[in-house]
Amino acid sequence: MHVVSVNVGLPREVVWKGMAVRTGIYKEPVPGPVKIGKLNLTGDRQADLTVHGGADKAVYAYPSEHYAYWRQELPGVALSWGNFGENLTTEGLREDTLYIGDCLKFGSAVLIVTQPRMPCYKLALRLRQDDMIKGFLASGRSGFYFSVLEPGSVAAGSGIEIVRRDPNRVTVRDIGQLYLGAKRDPELLERVGRLSALPQSWKAELRVRAQTSRR
Repeated sequence: MHVVSVNVGLPREVVWKGMAVRTGIYKEPVPGPVKIGKLNLTGDRQADLTVHGGADKAVYAYPSEHYAYWRQELPGVALSWGNFGENLTTEGLREDTLYIGDCLKFGSAVLIVTQPRMPCYKLALRLRQDDMIKGFLASGRSGFYFSVLEPGSVAAGSGIEIVRRDPNRVTVRDIGQLYLGAKRDPELLERVGRLSALPQSWKAELRVRAQTSRR
């Protein structure tokens, strides 16, 4: 497992459907080692901190393996690393094998898996695809957010090591399927409630969705 690309970008203003939108989703690969701090990578920022960024979304990673799927789904879009807004393009990590709460080492930084990515309209803006949000959610290819346990440095080619697995064994994909109603599993929901790394807002939302699905 290793880092394929490290991608950063500062907020910029772009025009989307006749409106000026400020966004930090435009990430570009950068050479050499990049420092990972508690809230950001050096050279990277988010535009709207009410919904992006913060300690629980300090680093976003996306599997390089997913790009082949999206090149088939979006044949008219020229995709390159960072196009999904990820800070780290990875090889060897998957949503169905990575647990919420897993502790991983990327280069010299130690990160903790916190949640899947729930996309906003800015992903559609970045890829110029009006139906991108629906397709992204349905694909199950969400990528994963991390909090930073130990700041450090990472570069393209850095190794990825799983330091510790979370004992509750709730995958990133499990969370996405519970959110979409694709799973109705009381025992899984109980394990979700024990996840210290999953933000409380996610736990509350999943409980509400589970109750609604039983009506």
